Amino acid sequence: MAEETRKIIHIDMDAFFASVEQNDQPELRNKPVAVGGSAERGVVAAASYEARKFGVRSAMPSSIAKKRCPELIFVKVRHDRYKEISKQIMSIFYEFTDLVEPLSIDEAFLDVTQNKKELPSASLIAKEIKARIKELTGLTASAGISVNKFLAKIASDYQKPDGLFVIPPKDVESFIENLAIDKFFGVGKVTADKMHQLGIFRGKDLKERSLSELTRSFGKAGLYFYQIARGIDHRPVNPNRIRKSVSTEHTFHSDLSDRESIKKDLAVTAEDLLSRIKKNGFRGRTLSLKIKYGSFEQITRSKTVFQELNELDQIQKIANELFDLVEVKESIRLLGLTVSNQINFSEPLQLTIDF
Repeated sequence: MAEETRKIIHIDMDAFFASVEQNDQPELRNKPVAVGGSAERGVVAAASYEARKFGVRSAMPSSIAKKRCPELIFVKVRHDRYKEISKQIMSIFYEFTDLVEPLSIDEAFLDVTQNKKELPSASLIAKEIKARIKELTGLTASAGISVNKFLAKIASDYQKPDGLFVIPPKDVESFIENLAIDKFFGVGKVTADKMHQLGIFRGKDLKERSLSELTRSFGKAGLYFYQIARGIDHRPVNPNRIRKSVSTEHTFHSDLSDRESIKKDLAVTAEDLLSRIKKNGFRGRTLSLKIKYGSFEQITRSKTVFQELNELDQIQKIANELFDLVEVKESIRLLGLTVSNQINFSEPLQLTIDF
C-alpha cells in the first residue's frame, strides 16, 4: 500500500545549464545549444531542448553531437553562474518548507505535508514555486507531486519542459502497473534489459514477481524493486543529505600517449580537485583516478589511505602512483580525479588499493 499521508514534490530545472546560457544571452534563444566541449573535442555537459530534438544529450562526445546537429552552438561551462542561480532557486524552496533535500545543483525533493504558508494543496505550492522561479531567474522548472520520493521523481519527468504532473493516492496502483519498466527511477539500461529477458516490461509484470524471485535475480536491489512495484517508498526527505564525493575532469585538446605529458596534466587536475575539496569542505580519504581512452573505453583505479586527503603533494603523489599502475595501451582523451569515502572518525580506518 502506498503512503497516503505525505505530500512530496520533486522540482527539476529544465535543461538547467543550457537554459541559463540562453537566458543570459538572448541571441542563443530558440537555437540548439551545447554547454561544454567544442566542435572537435570534449563532452557535452548539457543540451538545450532545441539540440535534444537532434538526439544531442549530456555526456555525449562533442564530435558526435556536432554530427547529429551541424548547427549546434557550443558555449563554455560557467559553474559559478549556475551555482549563483541554484542558490536563488533553493532559497525559494525554503520559503515553503525546511524539509528540502537537494539532489544536485538543479533538482530537489520537498516535503510539504506541513508547509510554512499552510497551503492545503501540494499542487498550489508547486505552481507558486514554479512562478517564483520564473519571476526571480527567468527560467522554467518541472514539478512532480505524489505520496513519496519515488513517484514524485517519476512525475517530474512526465510533462517537461515547464510541466506539473500529479500522481494522487487513488491513482498510484494503476499508474505503477502501467509504467514501462525502463521509466522506473533506479532501473538503468542494463537492469531494464535483464528485466525484459525475464518477461518484465511494465510495473504489473514486476509486481507479479515474488520477493525471493527478485532477490535471486537482482540481489539486494530485489527488495527495492519489490517495494516500488507496490508504491512503497518510506524514505524521508532528508535536509541533511551528505555529499559523497568531490571530483574534476580534464579533456585534452588532442589525445595524449606520452606518459610525461599526461602526468603534467594530472598535476593540474590534482590542483583543481584540491580547490574543489576546500570549497566544499569535504573530508575524504579515497582517491580515484579515471582514464578515458581515445576509443572511449574507461577505467578507474582507487586507493584509500589513513589520513584525510587535503594536501596537494599528497594528492599528486597518490595520483601518480595510480597512474603508474595503468598501461597506456592507446592514446588518452580524458583524466579525472575523485575524492570520496568521507571520514567518519568513529570507525576504524583501513588501507586498501582497488583495481
